[in-house]
Amino acid sequence: MAKEDFYKTLGIDKGAGADDIKKAYRKLAMKYHPDRNADNKDAEQKFKDVNEAYEVLKDDDKRAAYDRFGHAAFEGGSGGFGGGAGGGGFGGGGPFEGFGGGFADIFEDMFGGGGFGGGPQRGGGGGAQRGSDLRHNIEISLEDAFRGKQASIRTPSSVACETCKGTGSKGGAAGLQSCGTCNGHGRVRTQSGFFTVERTCPSCGGQGQVIKDPCKPCSGTGRVQKDKTLNVTIPAGVEDGTRIRLSGEGEAGLRGAPAGDLYLFVTVRPHRIFQRDGANIFVRAPLPMTTAALGGAIEVPTIDGSRAKITIPAGAQTGQQFRLKGKGMSVLRSTARGDMFVQASVETPVNLSQEQKDLLHAFEGKGGAETHSPESHGFFTKVKEIWEDLKD
Repeated sequence: MAKEDFYKTLGIDKGAGADDIKKAYRKLAMKYHPDRNADNKDAEQKFKDVNEAYEVLKDDDKRAAYDRFGHAAFEGGSGGFGGGAGGGGFGGGGPFEGFGGGFADIFEDMFGGGGFGGGPQRGGGGGAQRGSDLRHNIEISLEDAFRGKQASIRTPSSVACETCKGTGSKGGAAGLQSCGTCNGHGRVRTQSGFFTVERTCPSCGGQGQVIKDPCKPCSGTGRVQKDKTLNVTIPAGVEDGTRIRLSGEGEAGLRGAPAGDLYLFVTVRPHRIFQRDGANIFVRAPLPMTTAALGGAIEVPTIDGSRAKITIPAGAQTGQQFRLKGKGMSVLRSTARGDMFVQASVETPVNLSQEQKDLLHAFEGKGGAETHSPESHGFFTKVKEIWEDLKD
């Protein structure tokens, strides 16, 4: 029976990106997981097919080989990609692993398992495949960014199977047998002309051990899909877009291989009052016209929850800034703090009584604009000069 196209198995387009592939896989893996489909052989086979498709399409090198040659890129036999470990064609034992009886093996020997062998193996245990890295987004307030935060996050992941202790074997470690092909070394050597070539064992995939009876809950992979709850520390001083790496908290590796990492991406919500620029904070403070004209003092809030007093000199203007040293944001991995800048905004009075209006008119008549409003007087003087020049 012809094997189904991997893209069709995951229900995605051929041009799907890595995130779309992972999303489709997780959805189907949860749907067809053996724990949810007891005694359902069709679901069990579908689960295996989904895992097989994902293992190929998530790897750029394997995916490129599949796009070009289809399932033949990963099949043994004679001709095409066949020929076995020492025969002609493209040897069986993994995608491109034989490559004409020696070419890919030479690449693998020179570059540590890279080249045409499906990319370098990561993690321990010979050819054991390290778990994938995961990403989690978290949104915090500016106050949380200032003082730091302890947060509990829940993220979908895969963890080591408790039934088999991550070995993939029904009997745990006792159910693992030494690979007869490589005698437990995880690598095999073949002679190719003048070269002695060493490559990953095609029987055990570099593990050095084979599973006699696969664990049913994890289908022999040594890991199962499960949400993880983690307590994380957001350090004081983080900025919007900060990435925090949690080592070993990513997806569990196959059959006991090391887990991947979890990357926490921090988003800082905009604040209602404060604006942040690095370690400094800016705030706009409205000033009553009388305070701006006569001088006085105002209190402004700070990011640490306290209040700071500012002395306003007589004649303060809109846009004038007052600096409060050490009242800004925390600096990451430091005890220092930035500064806070308060920008004055002189407020024009509204809803005046007739008496107040009369007083302002009297004030206006007591002196020239050049005395009380030098900036506006200078502006309109320049405008008048421009008009005069245009007439000439």
